[in-house]
Amino acid sequence: MTPGSPAKLITWSDEFSVGIPSIDAQHQKLFALLNDLHAALACGRGSSVVGRTLVGLLAYTASHFAHEEKLLADTAYPSFHDHKAEHVRLLAAVKQLQSDRLAGQAAISLDVMHFLKGWLRGHILGVDKRYAPYLQAAGVK
Repeated sequence: MTPGSPAKLITWSDEFSVGIPSIDAQHQKLFALLNDLHAALACGRGSSVVGRTLVGLLAYTASHFAHEEKLLADTAYPSFHDHKAEHVRLLAAVKQLQSDRLAGQAAISLDVMHFLKGWLRGHILGVDKRYAPYLQAAGVK
């Protein structure tokens, strides 16, 4: 961290690892994107910068979810539909936030950032950690 830069909102540690390198790498990228969005807000960057950063976070999240869902579907993970439903709920909430922001009805606030942080943290440590042994036993790397 450089002097004057905001603290990270969320920091990657081994605690978050699911033991599947492709998913861990994507989760680390999500952490970085969330921290970029937090930094843009904390530094008072313009709405266009915050908007672009949110669009990038949303696009990468959708891509990550698709990758994760494919692995779960290909291995016939028993809780696949519940897992996918949670992904759908988060994407819908973030898309609504983006729509509200574009319509001038809502700004991205620190409350929103803490919601996203809490969701990502809880999702990885709760839901994703549950599928890890299943995917590892299925030979997913």
